[in-house]
Amino acid sequence: MSTRFKPKFSIKKGDTVVVIAGDDKDLKKPRKVLEVIVDKGRVVVEGVNIATKHTKPSASNTKGGIVKIEAPIAISNVMLWDAKTSAPTKAKRTRENGKLVRVSKKSGEVIK
Repeated sequence: MSTRFKPKFSIKKGDTVVVIAGDDKDLKKPRKVLEVIVDKGRVVVEGVNIATKHTKPSASNTKGGIVKIEAPIAISNVMLWDAKTSAPTKAKRTRENGKLVRVSKKSGEVIK
């Protein structure tokens, strides 16, 4: 990503999205965004891109072993989920009472 300007994404932490590309593609199963990595243009989505991580025993984790974690995927591979129409949608920004809000292009509803 460019280092000069901070990119603006329509997806935020806690949003409901569907994966539209990749191994975990499922256009009918909405999932929750756990983290957005803005400078790399990636998102961590619940239950998507599961990777196995081998951990050493430490003071906090005395057993160690193999742990399954969600790895980040490209933000272009996910799309916002519109609950009203039960379909993926794009979002546009509009001003309401002096504040910028995200509005679903399919249903016209404000995205919380």
